[in-house]
Amino acid sequence: MSYPEGVLALVTGGASGIGAATAAKLRGDGVRVVTADLAPGADERLDVTDPEAVAALVDRLGPVGILVHCAGVVGPSRPLAELGLDEWHTTFQVNVDGTFLLCRAVVPAMVSAGWGRIVTLASIAAKDGNPAQSAYSASKAAVVALTKSLGKELATAGVLVNAVAPAAVRTPMNAHTDPAVLARSQALTPMGRFGRAEEIAELIGWLCSEQVSFSTGAVYDASGGRATY
Repeated sequence: MSYPEGVLALVTGGASGIGAATAAKLRGDGVRVVTADLAPGADERLDVTDPEAVAALVDRLGPVGILVHCAGVVGPSRPLAELGLDEWHTTFQVNVDGTFLLCRAVVPAMVSAGWGRIVTLASIAAKDGNPAQSAYSASKAAVVALTKSLGKELATAGVLVNAVAPAAVRTPMNAHTDPAVLARSQALTPMGRFGRAEEIAELIGWLCSEQVSFSTGAVYDASGGRATY
């Protein structure tokens, strides 16, 4: 893959899972990468729901040419009628507000440069709606809509905005997910297995590269055959 010389990539959720695998992929391709996460092990500590912290980090880093926004939470795995409003809000704050805040922070410099790549992390749940995961499913559907809207908004600016929608992937984010939910996901996947973070990172790396030039506002499935549209 080729990328503009000296381009800076910011990878949120970069301490583990898909974020860490994506950071490794981009670094392996010669991209300068900064990872951000609340968990230990990232280059920068960042709460993606804090608008001041997001703006301050982006200002300090300078122009970000590539944003890969992997930070997210699964949220509660219980019937909708048993959810508290605070749990619903927390899931949306991380998954949706975080996506909005990061995109808002990096877009102006990308537009000024005439080049940029944004990849958001959605989920097969955004399309299918996982039972007992209404907050997660709805929040990831919002990420899809945001991505499509922003991609169209920036379509002539040289900034491409796309989403990746994985099925279940073995990552720390899923460590506390209800095993029944994960078993259902695997049973629905024609390949009969969970995805690997490195597999998702390969797709993300391509979407961040100069090889992609005529795709924006799109959702790319990485579902082992589960996706039907």
